[in-house]
Amino acid sequence: MNKIILASQSPRRKQLLEWAEIPFDIMVKSTNEDYPPGMHPEEIAVHIARQKANAVQQQLSGHQTILAADTIVVLGENIIGKPVHREEAVSILFALSGEKHKVITGVVIRMGQEEISFADVTEVEFHKLTLEQIEFYVDKYKPYDKAGAYAIQEWIGVVGIKSIIGDFYNVMGLPVSKVVRALQQLNG
Repeated sequence: MNKIILASQSPRRKQLLEWAEIPFDIMVKSTNEDYPPGMHPEEIAVHIARQKANAVQQQLSGHQTILAADTIVVLGENIIGKPVHREEAVSILFALSGEKHKVITGVVIRMGQEEISFADVTEVEFHKLTLEQIEFYVDKYKPYDKAGAYAIQEWIGVVGIKSIIGDFYNVMGLPVSKVVRALQQLNG
């Protein structure tokens, strides 16, 4: 597979691409993560990923393949972002405790003017968590760079998740098998 440009600083996305043995370089440009009102969550995730791809594409010359992604967490009708501080992380996890939520990753793969975009949705249900468990996790793992204030591959995922319907790796930040198939499709 040809080398791609990963438009993300996420250590999880980097790790997933390494596991899939996709050669890549990382290039990021800070982007606005706002979105127009009235968008559905899947559209929001793809919109933000597209903003990231656009920002990186403007820095490049040639037809490199760019992979950009954005992951959001949705509880009911509420989009849950990354917590700013400890209290917000605890509050988010308390809200997710005992509930089902959706993890949505929007993916944009672009080569020149060609683009493949999609959103992948995984449903996650947490067991009821105690405040002690939540505070332990937040204090030890400091999940401030994670949508929904958790990482499925860390302690809270191992002990706190009751069920998952969909792609586990999507919850980590990238639906890798779909990305591989899309890259193969784009590269003909």
